[in-house]
Amino acid sequence: MAFKENDEVKKVVFFLKEIGIEIIEKKLGETFLPGLDLGPNCIYIDYEKLLYPGDILHEAGHLAVTIPTERKLVGSDQISKDWPTQGDEIAAILWSYAALHHLQFPAEFVFHPHGYKGSSEWFITNFTSGNYIGLPLLEWMELCLGNEKAEKEQKMPFPAMQKWIRD
Repeated sequence: MAFKENDEVKKVVFFLKEIGIEIIEKKLGETFLPGLDLGPNCIYIDYEKLLYPGDILHEAGHLAVTIPTERKLVGSDQISKDWPTQGDEIAAILWSYAALHHLQFPAEFVFHPHGYKGSSEWFITNFTSGNYIGLPLLEWMELCLGNEKAEKEQKMPFPAMQKWIRD
């Protein structure tokens, strides 16, 4: 079965379009993640080359945590050479955890054994035990609330998100 027809992939694509991230089907050459590339506020997907559909959520996380003025430069030579920063990477990883939680997918969907430089299990263990590495950064970006702030404001804490895309 092609990933394009996969129910999980359809659910991911629908969710991303719903929050404002465009998905463009496109033939791609060699890319950092097979079958995926980023453009200005969009993800290019080559379903024939896609190996790990959970990587779509990770790439979406990069767009989501990037400020709008930079988000429209993604994929061009105008984007900063430092993009994504280490902070952006941590925020995108945690964002993708919130997204898979929202979609009710298992952690292994994003944190598969072939990604994250062999640290997938480490991320799964930390996140599923409530150790959300990078949470202060996502809070600072005004995307979510930690337990203390959520309780004060009577809102749901992370992994619930207050909004999905950074302003």
